[in-house]
Amino acid sequence: MDATAVKTGTEGKIWGGDNEPLKASYGKMMMWFFILSDALTFSGFLAAYGFSRFKFVNQWPIADEVFTHFPFLHGVDAPMYYVALMTFILIFSSVTMVLAVDAGHHMKKNKVIWYMFFTIIGGVIFVGSQAWEWSNFISGEFGAVETKGGKILQFVNAEGEQVALESFAASLPNDRTRLTRNEALWYESESSMPDYDLAEVVEGFKANPDLLVRTQILTESGEKTILSREASLAKLENDAVGVVQGANLVHNEYGPPLFADFFFFITGFHGFHVFSGVIINIIIFINVILGTYERRGSYEMVEKVGLYWHFVDLVWVFVFTFFYLV
Repeated sequence: MDATAVKTGTEGKIWGGDNEPLKASYGKMMMWFFILSDALTFSGFLAAYGFSRFKFVNQWPIADEVFTHFPFLHGVDAPMYYVALMTFILIFSSVTMVLAVDAGHHMKKNKVIWYMFFTIIGGVIFVGSQAWEWSNFISGEFGAVETKGGKILQFVNAEGEQVALESFAASLPNDRTRLTRNEALWYESESSMPDYDLAEVVEGFKANPDLLVRTQILTESGEKTILSREASLAKLENDAVGVVQGANLVHNEYGPPLFADFFFFITGFHGFHVFSGVIINIIIFINVILGTYERRGSYEMVEKVGLYWHFVDLVWVFVFTFFYLV
């Protein structure tokens, strides 16, 4: 006796049955679950950043003095301009993604292709801009001196403008050298050696009477404390232990090391999300060109990757606000 297959009407539906939760497909629901869990992760990171900043509220670096670079404008003071441009580019890419999703709803393949192309370009520009910003943050611009307690001493002129070490450090004979793994008796991997040692900085400071030391402690008006000439000399001779140029996970010329730690971790984690979104967008973009979704009769995959892209953009708004503006 031959078995008869009974059709239930749910063939091809992952959920099964006639109803879908919240009228969303299984794929979109799973994307929302991922976005929710990732939002909680970013919330934890930003909360930790907020608590740490509150602990060092009188020492935290001023963003306008840290992020002042702009591509091809070396030496031009442009506080937060490039970060604002990066933010605009990422938000604009979210607009093009909305247009791509809308074009998909209307089954307009060519428009989906163009809007996704613009979205990918925006993501690539943003990731490249973050890499450029990291490079400037790591290399530093002015340099500073670190004290015994791990505090940072920066240098300013009579007008209160920050001065780079290279503009006043003395040139003294020394035997400083960086040994390689084969030459050293005990080798430990570390960042590159500063361009100047402490003695060169101190001697150069003494030879320039217009220079003053600026501490990382903020005044009631929100500006860094500038010491008198006598107090500056005493601070350098009694408390200084080394020169710091740029920032890494251990030393930071801008202020507390935690600032650099959070900068690398939070912006790096978000940058990884943007990079992943660009890769996924490229895959979907290729499928759109090949007509995969046209044959399926649905551009739902574009909509799902769009949800992820909008989430990444929204997270950056919070990172930009917490890290750069507040």
